[in-house]
Amino acid sequence: MSALDPSQVAGGLVPEPGIGTAGMLPEGGEAFHSGSAWRMIAAVFLENRLAIVGLGMIIFVTLFSFIGPFIYHTQQVFASPNIANQAPSAAHLLGTDALGYDVLGRLMLGGQSSLEIGFAAALIAVGIGVIWGAASGLAGGVIDSIMMRIVDAMLAIPFLFALIVLGAIFNTSIPELIIVIGLVAWLVPARLVRGETLSLRVREYVQAVRVMGGGSRRVLFRHIIPNTVGTIVVNATFQVADAIIAVATLSYLGLGVSAPATNWGGELNTGLNYIFDGYWWTIYPAGVAIVLTVVAFNFVGDAMRDALEVRLQRR
Repeated sequence: MSALDPSQVAGGLVPEPGIGTAGMLPEGGEAFHSGSAWRMIAAVFLENRLAIVGLGMIIFVTLFSFIGPFIYHTQQVFASPNIANQAPSAAHLLGTDALGYDVLGRLMLGGQSSLEIGFAAALIAVGIGVIWGAASGLAGGVIDSIMMRIVDAMLAIPFLFALIVLGAIFNTSIPELIIVIGLVAWLVPARLVRGETLSLRVREYVQAVRVMGGGSRRVLFRHIIPNTVGTIVVNATFQVADAIIAVATLSYLGLGVSAPATNWGGELNTGLNYIFDGYWWTIYPAGVAIVLTVVAFNFVGDAMRDALEVRLQRR
């Protein structure tokens, strides 16, 4: 093609640097950039009403658990048997439990530990799973086979059984529960990221990095993992919900944190001892809190999957 005609420039066509006139864009045209991508993701997310409801519920539960105790003051250290199992009243808005603790204050305290364990365990699970899955998929061959057979062998162990065994071995404090749940839950993100890596490692930009002398570490942390962020973020939201259910399950089975610390599963376990006595306020609040929080994270996870998955975006 001949040299650039000045009339073309005057007419509003500007060539992209380094590619001559073949890639000319209309002057003032909007080029795609990361900002527009995130705006598109936010727009798709905000179109999902259930996602907005779920996000609002998560914010409310977080504020309720961590800010609520500064507004609604209760005594959550020493038991008060003389006011055990009192019905809701002006003094105790949701009544008291079998040890005389204020149920609403207990709900806030339990929410703190449940959310802390949920977020921290999800972070550990996703962190281990992402590195393991990406390294396995990038290595390929015998290494990939060995690493994924380890994952398959661990997945063959029932999730609840593994939780119970590890929960019985470790002390039942919040750090130990975080480690136990994180060490069990990393297997699913590892498989997901490994599948993404198998697709990404044959892309042109990855091959170009290798041709230019880039090592596996650079490929892994600069090109593979950043391009699996959609899968990682979506799975992380589901991991938080799964971790909250897991800690509630362990606590319900008597493997949760020891008093005076508590979580929603432990409150549910205590309340069920009085299910036939009509003390509904010791059962329903914790159960409703678990259900609403888990459903909220699932709403957000579904919406983020739709927003981050290119094939599901409405263009």
